[in-house]
Amino acid sequence: MNKDNAQGQVNELVERLKTNANLSDEQAQQVLVTLKDFVVEKYPMLQGAVSSIFGGDIK
Repeated sequence: MNKDNAQGQVNELVERLKTNANLSDEQAQQVLVTLKDFVVEKYPMLQGAVSSIFGGDIK
C-alpha cells in the first residue's frame, strides 16, 4: 500500500466516522488516534503496519 492510497483510506474513514457516527472532524480524528494507540499498545508487533496505514499524520 503506498502512502497516498493509505492517506486516502484514512480520509475516507474520517468521513465515514463523521457521517455514520455524527462526529465532528476533531472527534473523528480522536477516534483514529485512540484506535492507533490501542492497536500499537496491545499488538506491538503491528506497529509497522499501523504506521504504514496511519502514518505520522494522526496525533
